[in-house]
Amino acid sequence: MLAVAAIAFLAITGCARREEVEACLTGHTYGFLGGLWHGFIAPFDFIGMLFNEKITMYAQNNNGGLYALGFLLGSGGWGFFGGKGVKRVRPPKVNVRNEKIIDAEIVE
Repeated sequence: MLAVAAIAFLAITGCARREEVEACLTGHTYGFLGGLWHGFIAPFDFIGMLFNEKITMYAQNNNGGLYALGFLLGSGGWGFFGGKGVKRVRPPKVNVRNEKIIDAEIVE
């Protein structure tokens, strides 16, 4: 069964159309700061992508790892920038020695 699924997968992906990206790889190469900026604006890019197919979220012409790191940090990945304004709710501490227990039920 697994072999049939693998052969079917290879047959289907072998028919896929090749996308030309050479035009995207000319001009400015984006680095860490470009990735950081693209990460910050990623939610807006996503909304734009829904309505316009020429808008992309991730720059094709980038320098690799540093761009990806900047994009990850800019988009809030790993929680560096997200959640700093959220107040942590802690339950109040109860000191049992100072509490008076009145009309307690005894459960056996």
